[in-house]
Amino acid sequence: MGGPGRQIMLGPMREDTRRWIEADKRHAWHPFTPQGPWTADDHEPLVIVRGEGPWIWDSEGRRYLDGNSSIWTNIHGHAHPAINRAIVEQLGQIAHSSFLGFANPRASELASRLTGLFPPGTLERVFFSDDGSTAIEVAMKMSLQYRMQTGEPERTRFVAFADGYHGDTMGAAALGGVSRFFERFRRFGPDVGFVRSLAGLDQFAASEINAVVIEPLIQGVNEMRPWPAGMLAELRDWCDCHGVLLILDEVMTGFGRTGTMFACQREDVIPDFLCLAKGLGGGYLPIAATLTTAPVYDAFLGDPVNAFYYGHSFTANPLACAAALASLDLFLTERTLEELPAKVEHLAKLLEELASCEGVVDVRQCGLVAGIELRAGLGSPVCLRARDHGLLTRPIRDTVVLMPPLCVEREDLDLAIDALKAALAGV
Repeated sequence: MGGPGRQIMLGPMREDTRRWIEADKRHAWHPFTPQGPWTADDHEPLVIVRGEGPWIWDSEGRRYLDGNSSIWTNIHGHAHPAINRAIVEQLGQIAHSSFLGFANPRASELASRLTGLFPPGTLERVFFSDDGSTAIEVAMKMSLQYRMQTGEPERTRFVAFADGYHGDTMGAAALGGVSRFFERFRRFGPDVGFVRSLAGLDQFAASEINAVVIEPLIQGVNEMRPWPAGMLAELRDWCDCHGVLLILDEVMTGFGRTGTMFACQREDVIPDFLCLAKGLGGGYLPIAATLTTAPVYDAFLGDPVNAFYYGHSFTANPLACAAALASLDLFLTERTLEELPAKVEHLAKLLEELASCEGVVDVRQCGLVAGIELRAGLGSPVCLRARDHGLLTRPIRDTVVLMPPLCVEREDLDLAIDALKAALAGV
């Protein structure tokens, strides 16, 4: 596989690009990436150096539409002046301070803003962490401790949905339904049962279930597969009927992706725990939040032994909170949600055209999220060829993900679909 002295053969390119790639291949380890093909002599990875709006540039000066929002994180576009300004202003005050035993203005403001996005008396408390996995981890540990402190310690089982994905920390990985990623670690995690539909819930003793975890409206890593309309509301009713907590993983679906600020709002569902990350910081800095209710919070009061002893060094980082606040402001000043329906409708028409192309098996859409399922073996080649036509994205198996920043214009969506058509024709 090559040690420090391995010779890396690359074609003509700028000297700085060559240097960065050589250093990467010798020393970096990439997530979800088989390192053998990555470090092969004939592999020339893109080095991303700049972004503006929905566009990004590589180190060779080539421009691409950011077709998956830089792994589903970017909301209002790259290098947005308002978010840049908020981060710089905060940087002039303090970059980080501990949230363990101290408060900071931006975290206070952000917690208030997030809870204010829901009806009064519902999601009233915010626990900050670092990323989607830890937001889920917080909900899992918090819900288990809640049961211990409210007289139901026997409720330890989680129920998740087959082919779902909820993160990579050990607890979150136990909820994962993708065997390739999680099977080898499953026995180290908590007790989790898996179902494919609401009907499957009845196979478990409800009195033993702590919580049900689901990605609302659409599963992301499961090749962008939407749930049937009304399913989320039915799940909320089932949980209420059986005293089961509901954990919603809106790490991918939150902040406008599905057409509303949060996917659960499409079916007027309020969970017991709402997990947020990715778009929370606008795609600029890592930050996550787990929102929960007053009854859950109250169970941790009283005796100090009841406290939630969990947290991270960079919890509620002021720079990340400033970016998140600026992102929330932009939803108002740029009328982001109001502009979405026309874009969603335009994308639907384009996908309908794409569905008739040779090699396309199915197209699936939820808001400004789309999965284009291709014939077996076409996913990666099509994404690679689409780069030549100005689109940068990646597949999940053979399903091409199209999830651009919400600031994307209709002509940008035209470019994306034209790039996929051209790539399909070329492959």
